[in-house]
Amino acid sequence: MTNVSAHPYDALTPDVILDAMEAAGFAVSGRLFALNSYENRVYQVGLDEGPPVITKFYRPGRWSEEQVREEHEFTLELLAADIPVVAPLVMPSGDTLGRHGGFMFAVFNQRGGQAPDTSVTDTLYRLGQWLGQIHNLGARKPFQHRVALSPLEGIEASNTLLLEGDWIPQDLRPAWDSLIPDLISHCRARMEDAGEVDTLRLHGDCHAGNILCREEQMLFVDLDDCRTGPAIQDMWLLLNGDDHERGAQLGELLEGYEMFRNFNRRERHLIEPLRCYRQLSHCAWLAKRWDDPAFPRFFPWFAQPRFWSDQILSLREQLGALQAPSITLPGQY
Repeated sequence: MTNVSAHPYDALTPDVILDAMEAAGFAVSGRLFALNSYENRVYQVGLDEGPPVITKFYRPGRWSEEQVREEHEFTLELLAADIPVVAPLVMPSGDTLGRHGGFMFAVFNQRGGQAPDTSVTDTLYRLGQWLGQIHNLGARKPFQHRVALSPLEGIEASNTLLLEGDWIPQDLRPAWDSLIPDLISHCRARMEDAGEVDTLRLHGDCHAGNILCREEQMLFVDLDDCRTGPAIQDMWLLLNGDDHERGAQLGELLEGYEMFRNFNRRERHLIEPLRCYRQLSHCAWLAKRWDDPAFPRFFPWFAQPRFWSDQILSLREQLGALQAPSITLPGQY
């Protein structure tokens, strides 16, 4: 009987990885070390000469070649503008994007560092300065192939996927089904408060874990989720604490940001809809990836009723946040 591969990544063996690197022109030593990554597969690859490099094999079917190339082009634009990003290398083959065995892959220099401490005022100010410059460049032209951020459509699509997959335990469905329409309604109201906002090319997933700090230098990494959206999307994930603390932190970010770019303060009304979108999208992401053997192994709690009761409690708290006034910036009433 022939064994059928359960998932495309089953075919990504060490030999395939090393063969891909050699075909792209790298003289590999054979040393290979898997790094933590769930959406893609990421490895440290040793070379015959010089330090090791990092190679990322994109999840098959997630992005088209045109979308991946736009990610690379945007990152290289930022690098050319002296904005500190970890950009894909131009391989010896002459391209930033490789193809081998049904996989697309990219190679990066290995860079070290730690996540920034966003409780430090100066750190937020400096992050704001860099974000202002990133967004100035991001506003120069639109993406043609990358997706656009659409919170309401995303919430509805995530909910549909979870319901059609029977992920919500039946005894919790009444609570879930009564909660989601209220969340959508209040998200819509908040977005109406924001009004029309400009959109631009964004990092898209700009949380502290995607920023490396070392010797006073900041590096923005992993633009895998770059997309079109409002500027606030690259800011709100850096905020922590209660409303007062987050308002003060956003004020620090904007003090640095507005040295380079104006900010529409009505975008603060989008923070809670974006948070709601992210929470439900995370649940849907786990459901979509459950056929990947790595996911049941690393997220076993996802299939347990306790997870869903906790999600309902968290979403009720999110509904409360949507019903409360938006965070206030310093000097704003």
